[in-house]
Amino acid sequence: MASSADGRDEFFRGVFPDDFAWSTATAAYQIEGAWNEDGKGVNIWDTFSHEPGRVLNNDTGDVACDSYHKWAEDIELIKALGTKYYRFSLSWSRILPDGTTANINQKGIDYYNKVIDGLVAAGITPFLTIFHWDLPQPLQDLGGWLNQTIIGKFNDYAKLCFEKFGDRIKYWITFNEPLVTVWNGHATGEHAPGIKDPFNSTFKAAHNIIKSHTAAWRLYDSQFRAQQQGKVGITNTVFWYEPKDLNNPDDIEASERVLQFQLGWYCNPIFGNGDYPDILKAQLAFKAKEFGLPESPLPKFTDEEIRLNRGTYDFFGYNYYTTRYVSKHTGPQPPDSEEGAVMDVLIEIDDKWSRGASPWLYVAPWGFRRVLNWIRNHYGNPPVYITENGTSDSTGTLDDQDRISYYKSHINEVLKAVRLDDCNVKGYAAWSLLDNFEWAKGYSEHFGMYQVDFSDPNRKRTPKASAAYYKQVVKDNGFP
Repeated sequence: MASSADGRDEFFRGVFPDDFAWSTATAAYQIEGAWNEDGKGVNIWDTFSHEPGRVLNNDTGDVACDSYHKWAEDIELIKALGTKYYRFSLSWSRILPDGTTANINQKGIDYYNKVIDGLVAAGITPFLTIFHWDLPQPLQDLGGWLNQTIIGKFNDYAKLCFEKFGDRIKYWITFNEPLVTVWNGHATGEHAPGIKDPFNSTFKAAHNIIKSHTAAWRLYDSQFRAQQQGKVGITNTVFWYEPKDLNNPDDIEASERVLQFQLGWYCNPIFGNGDYPDILKAQLAFKAKEFGLPESPLPKFTDEEIRLNRGTYDFFGYNYYTTRYVSKHTGPQPPDSEEGAVMDVLIEIDDKWSRGASPWLYVAPWGFRRVLNWIRNHYGNPPVYITENGTSDSTGTLDDQDRISYYKSHINEVLKAVRLDDCNVKGYAAWSLLDNFEWAKGYSEHFGMYQVDFSDPNRKRTPKASAAYYKQVVKDNGFP
């Protein structure tokens, strides 16, 4: 599949635009700890990780990296990298213990004010995610993302964030990777809240998340933008799905189908025509008949909702990790995953690819450029911020040469997308600043540029070789 025509396997020398935003990234539940301190409420990941057997080794985020107490030290680590941006998230239940503005926890607001003020004082621009998977448990008890009343609850929460922090925040992300919230949390059940209902709950949850994003963006646009002058976007994720046979129209169509199912599902309402992709609607209607259901599980937007959805973005947040091959399913046996069965495709990897500790994460940097071009071609070349990109290892080793190789090759593909393809990429965030709680995998996978000693009560941080490497790339603004 190698191709030299588009420079896929060649290293490209050059630098990024002068205003390119270099960043690192973390998420509240993965680093903060202090799960029950200073008035914080319980969230679904507290509940999920406290249930035996849910997380590898029964690990929890109760302490994690203890960034709740070590935030000032973490800012020093960011400064040492030379990055001028830092992407992190707010814990909804630290600010609103029961998920509603009826009960505001001032100590939670004070904590985030300290972090934000510390970043600004250090010359680092905060890039703030409002929701990164840790829904307050009291809202989950009411149905969570399956109950449409959550749209108003999220809007109240977002409004409070804009009021309390918006004077210093110029970049807001409403949701991180709704695909993962929806699929891992409501289809496979491997993430909190642990629901296994792939052909029903997934589509309801996604519908309410999209409407929540729309409401929050419209709120900021109408009430806060003029004074605060910030930007609001949403972060989505997708692997690249390369047609297994580039000369087979069926495989090319299968690739487009998967990308529309996983990215278009969330992006077409916001960055496209305001509604779900036609291919998604047609396939789900077809599958409903095949499964003997009375109608498609995909909810419908009203004409007014379509109008409101459309254009609710100031930038496109994107997380890239890996790539797969895809072909049309034609065999007598159904695909080995529910997802593949719904899409009528076969998804596979190349056994020559290397991978990190995460079994799903195969190293295929050229897929990164492919997705960036897909986004450009489908959504009119919006401003794109890479809000996560990185790889894992199993030990947290300080001599992390595999991570250096991953960053080098993937950042170079972004550079090609910018300089050779005119993709409108504005920034790049390396995942992650710290080794941290890796969701259902606990502490078995390490993504950090700084090693964290989880056996040390003080959670000692130590820079890895990748920290020095990334610092040099940032200093050089690419590969001169």
